[in-house]
Amino acid sequence: MTAPVSISESADAAALPTLLLVDGSSYLYRAFHAMPDLRGPNGEATGAIHGMVNMLGWIRDHLNAEHAVCVFDAKGPTFRDAWYPEYKAHRPPMPDDLRSQIEPIHEVVKLLGWPVLEVPGIEADDAIGTLARVGVASGHKVVISTGDKDMAQLVNGRVSLINTMAKPPEVLDEAGVLAKFGVPPERIIDYLTLIGDAVDNVPGVEKVGPKTAAKWIAEHGSLEGVMAAAASIKGVAGENLRKALDWLPQGRRLITVKCDCDLTGHVSTWPGLDALAMKAPDLPGLLDFYTRFGFRSARAEIERLLKGQAGASSTGAPVTVSGAAVAPGGTGDLFADPPAPHTLPEAACVTSTCYDTILTWADFERWLARIRAAELVAFDTETDSLESMRARIVGLSFSDKVGEACYIPLRHEGPDAPEQLPLDEVLARLKPWFEDELRPKLGQHIKYDTHVLANHGITVRGYRHDTMLESYVLEAHRKHNLGDLALRYVGRAGLSYEDVAGKGAQQIPFAQVAVDRAAQYSCEDSDLTLAVHQALWPQLQAEPGLKDIYERFEMPTSRVLQRIERNGVLIDKALLQQQSHELAQRIMALEQEAYALAGQPFNLASPKQLGEILFVKQGLPVVKKTATGAPSTNEEVLEKLAEDHPLPARILEHRSLAKLKSTYTDKLPLMINPDTGRVHTNYAQAVAVTGRLASNDPNLQNIPVRTTEGRRIREAFIAPPGHVIVSADYSQIELRIMAHISQDENLLRAFADGVDVHKATASEVFGVPVDEVSSEQRRYAKVINFGLIYGMSGFGLAQNLGIERSAANAYIERYFQRFAGVKRYMDDTRAQAKAQGYVETVFGRRLWLPEINSGNGPLRAGAERAAINAPMQGTAADLIKLAMVAVQDTLDAEGRASKIIMQVHDELVLEVPEAELDWVKAAVPRMMASVATLRVPLLAEVGAGPNWEAAH
Repeated sequence: MTAPVSISESADAAALPTLLLVDGSSYLYRAFHAMPDLRGPNGEATGAIHGMVNMLGWIRDHLNAEHAVCVFDAKGPTFRDAWYPEYKAHRPPMPDDLRSQIEPIHEVVKLLGWPVLEVPGIEADDAIGTLARVGVASGHKVVISTGDKDMAQLVNGRVSLINTMAKPPEVLDEAGVLAKFGVPPERIIDYLTLIGDAVDNVPGVEKVGPKTAAKWIAEHGSLEGVMAAAASIKGVAGENLRKALDWLPQGRRLITVKCDCDLTGHVSTWPGLDALAMKAPDLPGLLDFYTRFGFRSARAEIERLLKGQAGASSTGAPVTVSGAAVAPGGTGDLFADPPAPHTLPEAACVTSTCYDTILTWADFERWLARIRAAELVAFDTETDSLESMRARIVGLSFSDKVGEACYIPLRHEGPDAPEQLPLDEVLARLKPWFEDELRPKLGQHIKYDTHVLANHGITVRGYRHDTMLESYVLEAHRKHNLGDLALRYVGRAGLSYEDVAGKGAQQIPFAQVAVDRAAQYSCEDSDLTLAVHQALWPQLQAEPGLKDIYERFEMPTSRVLQRIERNGVLIDKALLQQQSHELAQRIMALEQEAYALAGQPFNLASPKQLGEILFVKQGLPVVKKTATGAPSTNEEVLEKLAEDHPLPARILEHRSLAKLKSTYTDKLPLMINPDTGRVHTNYAQAVAVTGRLASNDPNLQNIPVRTTEGRRIREAFIAPPGHVIVSADYSQIELRIMAHISQDENLLRAFADGVDVHKATASEVFGVPVDEVSSEQRRYAKVINFGLIYGMSGFGLAQNLGIERSAANAYIERYFQRFAGVKRYMDDTRAQAKAQGYVETVFGRRLWLPEINSGNGPLRAGAERAAINAPMQGTAADLIKLAMVAVQDTLDAEGRASKIIMQVHDELVLEVPEAELDWVKAAVPRMMASVATLRVPLLAEVGAGPNWEAAH
């Protein structure tokens, strides 16, 4: 059962039956623009369909309406077009992707049990206004679900508005209208007439906005009063009012909702409301619809309900079907509306009987017994820092049943903080449960909580699930924080961290948050994590390939990443400081050289000053312009100009060195953990849609390796005494994956024979024997090999090689003639991506491409390029994850002292005792090469040295 939305109403209205009027036209546009590129199984646009289904499911569950109707605008002109030919003239035509969804939306609304109404010649607003008047006359209270401000004119003691797409949903009664617009409902028409309606192309008074309109109406009582006082209103606003006096009556006529339309023939039994009685959903019809349009979780729920009906038919037991059951707001259908602010289903009420605050040992022991006996427990840590390696526990929450949770405050402080159980003793009693592999545990972003507990000497075992990773595997292109997951998958909204601790400079430490507020927040986190898991896990179980990605790749990777982060890497602080000093000297020298070349000092970091020097004083050609029309001085432009002019070359070098200095040589020493003497990066696992890891604080993946200065940074990543750094790197991994996926005979043969693949490509493209390929031809072939993987065009290849575009196109054409399997793969992959909205890695990871069918040409082209490359990048990401897990498991199984300290792109970096070096150099590349069997052999190359750079 779902708690109804609270709508304040007059005492006489409270007991009346409800007539619910849904402004379908208002919602379908907003739903479409919220998810314009969402696609169904056959590539058709479905964003508006998903939005409408979710909104209708949500509102049916939250408003107990005996009668309802979903009203849409009909095709063709209305009476307002006859009154004013310019009415809505500026509106762009309906997008094709939205037009194609109108008929399916009408179909599914009816299948959900809603009456549908569209009346030619009038707008949906007018039909709603007419029905509202009849509803009130027939003894109903009326709720209008809309996002259209014009409808506020209909509000009275028996008519209210609800906007379910506001966050949180907004309810407007008479007091709400006054609070929002500054005028009561009966003056909304006057108010709108003065400010006009740009969307419908109805002019108001020029430069008169909401505040001025509300002020005038308050002072003069009505539109008529304002018009009568026009001569006395001063300033530009008064002048504009006087200019508009002849227009305002017509504007008011256009804005007024017509409430006396003849609906005969459109609503049977008119003017009664019997035809608007809500019906039971058509479950078989919905099952077919949800299958056609890709509603995964909703389809599964319909199948469950149909089985329940079949079972009930044999026993006579009734089966109750709610709106959320057949139209689940936010259970994986990609567009969801939240419930009212912090309004949760009654089964998950946040009360003292549902959420416990543990302040006594008796309560602690009661909950400890519960979690020991539970099949699965979600838990969450509240801490004093977001830095996982330094965070200390402030409180803990646990949930073993949706809607029920407890919070154990441990380090809250302040005059109102209650006496709390001692931290060390609580953790000592919980430690056996935390470290028991057989006690199943669940979390949201479990890597962080594992670090936090490790800071207190607890090694967490028994993690079975991570909701962040469940969502990431299902829909890598979506957001995966708990707030978004809760709204998207279970239609629930909880408190945010800012709600309890404040924002920005006003934010307080969590230890200073009031215990009752902290308890609600933390209990919600554990409770919602459990609820989200119960929504996501069945979806993964229904997709064996994705379930395998989750269980074999992501969960083990999270475990290993936590170990890598905790290991950290030793940094030579003195060397970095020396490099920083040398960079500073070179940067200063470059500034002086730039001043000399420019003939004057200037700010090298100022695009405006640089533009004046380059394009005005020196007269260099303008390569590209910014959005404002100014000549661009971005890196691409400077690289082009640097081919022929010395000053742009100096600017580029200056920028590169300044970035190295600020990002690495200055910053890395400040990031050394004083407790360990090491830098501990954070690996973000649920960010890249390809499955690749992202590194931050510091970002180890962006250290430049093509310049001498960049490579010197890696010299500061060192091994401690008695150890060496070992680097094990997959060789040409994406080209090998291309050969495997495309099954191109020439590529497969080159790798099978151990031939230099770039020489083999050059041999095919240039028609010369492999042993006669020149270094220049090999360089060209290398650019072609890697360029085509990333979707490089003839134009891009020409720029990269510095050749004519016609020559570049000829090279690409010749490449595809010789490597026909690659061309076939690219064509097939684009078609597959367009048809299903995603591509897959070799192992079945799903790589979503939301823009693949976009009407925006550049976005669509970018998605097509990504479709070619994503399976290779994603498969490479899968392989390095398998390798990471295999290496770590072997190190543990053999009791080795060697440890992985970094994972960067296709490379594993280890810190190895000298005594284990020979074993590591032999075993690690062998393990990396054997984690999967492809049509070509995998090869990992290994190097060792006193620092990271030397290991290459």
